[in-house]
Amino acid sequence: MAHLFRDLSLGHSKRESAAAAATSVPSKPTITTTTRPAADLPSPLGQLSDSAQLTDSDLRLTAYEIFVAACRTSSGKPLTFVPSSNSDSPTNHSHSPSSPALQRSLTSAAASKVKKAFGLKSPGSGSKKSPGSGSGSGSGSGLGKSKKALTVGELMRIQMKVSEAMDSRVRRALLRIAAGQVGRRIESVVVPLELLQQLKLSDFTDSQEYDAWQKRTLKVLEAGLLLHPRLPLDRAQNAAQRVRQIIHGALGRPIETGRNNESLQVLRSAVMTLASRSIDGSLTESCHWADGFPLNLRLYEMLLEACFDVNDETSMLDEVDELMEHIKKTWGILGINQVFHNICFTWVLFHRFVATGQVEMDLIYAADSQLEEVAKDAKTTKDPEYSEVLSSTLTSIMGWAEKRLLAYHETFDSDNIETMQGIVSLGVAAAKILVEDISNEYRRRRKSEVNVARDRIDTYIRSSLRTAFAQASPYYPSLSVFSMRRMEQADSSRRASKNQPNPLPVLAILAKDVGELAVKEKRMFSPILKRWHPFAAGVAVATLHVCYGNEIKQFISGITELTPDAVQVLRAADKLEKDLVQIAVEDSVECDDGGKAIIREMPPFEAEAAIANLVKMWIRTRVDRLKEWVDRNLQQEVWNPQENEGYAPSAVEVLRIFDETLEAYFRLPIPMHPSLLPDLIAGLDRCLQYYITKAKSGCGSRNTFVPTMPALTRCSIGSKFQGFGKKKEKSPNPPRRNSQVATLNGDNSFGVPQLCVRINTLQQIRSEIEVVEKRVITHLRNSESAQVEDFSNGLEKKFELSPAACVEGIQQLCEAVAYKIVFHDLSNVLWDGLYVGEASSSRIDPFLQELEKNLLIISNTLHERVRTRIITDIMRASLDGFLLVLLAGGPSRAFSRQDSQIIEDDYKSLKDLFWANGDGLPSELIDKFSTTVRGVLPLFRTDTESLIERFRRVTLETYGSSARSKLPLPPTSGQWNPTEPNTLLRVLCYRNDDAASKFLKKTYNLPKKLKEVGLPLKVALLNGVVGDILVDRP
Repeated sequence: MAHLFRDLSLGHSKRESAAAAATSVPSKPTITTTTRPAADLPSPLGQLSDSAQLTDSDLRLTAYEIFVAACRTSSGKPLTFVPSSNSDSPTNHSHSPSSPALQRSLTSAAASKVKKAFGLKSPGSGSKKSPGSGSGSGSGSGLGKSKKALTVGELMRIQMKVSEAMDSRVRRALLRIAAGQVGRRIESVVVPLELLQQLKLSDFTDSQEYDAWQKRTLKVLEAGLLLHPRLPLDRAQNAAQRVRQIIHGALGRPIETGRNNESLQVLRSAVMTLASRSIDGSLTESCHWADGFPLNLRLYEMLLEACFDVNDETSMLDEVDELMEHIKKTWGILGINQVFHNICFTWVLFHRFVATGQVEMDLIYAADSQLEEVAKDAKTTKDPEYSEVLSSTLTSIMGWAEKRLLAYHETFDSDNIETMQGIVSLGVAAAKILVEDISNEYRRRRKSEVNVARDRIDTYIRSSLRTAFAQASPYYPSLSVFSMRRMEQADSSRRASKNQPNPLPVLAILAKDVGELAVKEKRMFSPILKRWHPFAAGVAVATLHVCYGNEIKQFISGITELTPDAVQVLRAADKLEKDLVQIAVEDSVECDDGGKAIIREMPPFEAEAAIANLVKMWIRTRVDRLKEWVDRNLQQEVWNPQENEGYAPSAVEVLRIFDETLEAYFRLPIPMHPSLLPDLIAGLDRCLQYYITKAKSGCGSRNTFVPTMPALTRCSIGSKFQGFGKKKEKSPNPPRRNSQVATLNGDNSFGVPQLCVRINTLQQIRSEIEVVEKRVITHLRNSESAQVEDFSNGLEKKFELSPAACVEGIQQLCEAVAYKIVFHDLSNVLWDGLYVGEASSSRIDPFLQELEKNLLIISNTLHERVRTRIITDIMRASLDGFLLVLLAGGPSRAFSRQDSQIIEDDYKSLKDLFWANGDGLPSELIDKFSTTVRGVLPLFRTDTESLIERFRRVTLETYGSSARSKLPLPPTSGQWNPTEPNTLLRVLCYRNDDAASKFLKKTYNLPKKLKEVGLPLKVALLNGVVGDILVDRP
């Protein structure tokens, strides 16, 4: 990095700025430890080929040889150097014999600019001192007390664990090389090749040591020239094949390294050919034997590692500035430049932090600061090899950081929370470089659309909270991030409910634990993460909200009934939701949208809605059961008028179940009785309506009992005298009734007394509905959850369907009873007997006598509140029957003008029956329903010619000019009226008069008698078709 060699602002570091934002905790003491390999962190700088067979010790020694070689001068003088803190390139150093040499003493303890820039601590603050520290040095590096001050070279040797003997050999060999190649730059020398030639067996203790050194040196040549060359090799290149053959042969049998040795000369020639290659194919003065990737980076990594104290591996040497100056001299040999140095040094700092147990935060803050330089380099450097190394290194750093940050509740606690900020900062910085400077996707999008830091923190928060929640969930009982006490409670509850389909208590405990987790997140982690994400706490609680929401939805979908445990869980969920929303709102005070985006991520639990749904399910179950009960009991109901004061026992039982249901509802452990009461009332209302509908079902109606009108005919003049003294001829047109009549006639449950019991039952239900409504209000007043406004709208507590159904049912049953009595039970004295043959001999008295008996039965059976209603319906049915006999009685009936008095007298007798000398129906009511009869009876006194003329006039008025040529046959409307054409026509049809008969014959060709009709017509008659049915005319 560039600022390692520049004057920096002393006393300022990333650590100091970051510490201000981190949670205040006591600083941990520096731990002296031995570096251990980070097995989970392979070097991203690249791995050497397996064929290289070079160990870390081999690479360290090779790096040391390069270091010593790079620090020599071009003269034969002793190796010297001039520290140049303002130089960025090894070519800028001056080499003067008067300059301090490598043997320069390092007795000064001046503060390192590098360490101050990074805020790094001095090593060995206690018993252990780093190498180079004098006996009186308190803050410098030291390796215990030393009588002799160490030189830079000696310091580097110790740091790289090179023996004094090996160091002496390398120095002697390099002196010989320098003496023999005066004026040559070190970049033009293949150091391993020269060392092979300079060092003999005699320079080593024994042949084994020499053989091992020679094999290592040959492997370095193979790695730098064949396995990891700077430029790709041509497979057909002879030099490469020769080098490979010699090296592989020497690995089995050591080669002679004398100056005139043929094998060595062949090796030298081939090596120099390979090392001097250039991109354009020409030979260059510089040799490339250690600058191929990744060999050069691995060697450089070894040199940078030497900056750390071997005895306190979390600390960097105080002499790092001088070491860096010398290490920089190797750049020419290794092909390293500033950008590669920056990324390598970043990795070394980071790796040292990881390898030493993550105890020294200075290291990670230093790596983070170094990443700032890397970020600058990444924006300006387009070298593909650098981009590859950069991507690999940053990916490794970010991967390690995210492994901890994606589940930071597991990684960090109150004991190590101070490390979190450094790791977050490093991971975010690496991610920003990867995304902003390497990713093509980022370049295609606007920078304003991507906030890398915020996106990464968002991901860390959501992932960590999901992981923490999963560990607390009842579906993961073996994991937990909460206290043992809390999980013991959860386990106890889980064991208590293990035989239940849903572990209800655990979900309530989970809600409480999630609330505690949210508080911990807000207190411990959000202040740290807020530096990169302004709404960190809001994102956290939104994530927890979604997680618990999934659990509560699954819980709700699995329960089938409302229980105290279920209510406990839902209430706990409701409280949790309010707490989470409160945290989100507080965290979003400064948000532009007021936190709406976060709140949108928190779809409501709707715990109250869940309770409401369960209550509605409870209501549906009760109502369905009640309907089943209604079906079952109505099938067994006999409608006996002697029981229960004239109404059905099933109704009493239904109302009792209503009371029990209301009491059970208000005992439910819910906080919303008033709001759900309308649902219960509506359900009971529908159920009662169902009972009423079933109670009146099959009882018939007015149209069920009214007979079908026969076809129009004309009278045979004098027919009544032809039958005098003979047995009365049976009517050719027997009355036809609806097929349902036969069914009703054969079932005792549909007799008049039984129908009266049905009416009484509906009337009783109608009365009891008001009692039930008052009881509901009483229950509501006693409910703890009721409010004053719950009593303001009384309509929601009232039955609406069943009262109307009662009124409708009573009306239908009263009509059914009335028309059944008149047209079915008394048909023999009305329809089959009244005015058949001679009007004077078949008057209304028999009908009145039978009718009076039925009225007495009804009066004794029916409830007094509906008694007047049904007697009125019977009167109306009797008047309808009287008119039907007069206007649609069939060919067995004929009336002369003289019969009109008999008819009027019978009509008066009928009215008197219902008036009962003032004890019956009011005269006004009788007159109201007698209006039609009073209007029609005068027609029977009117002469035939007047009737015909009136009929013509009314028909022309009705049909207009189209009726002038031929009078149309008016349809039967069923509404009798003296001004209605069909009514006038029917009076003419039953007029025992020659003029009337001729008019009908001429105008409509009506027959005197009905012919036998076919089967389709019979079916139509039986199905209640009302209208004129014209048969074939003679």
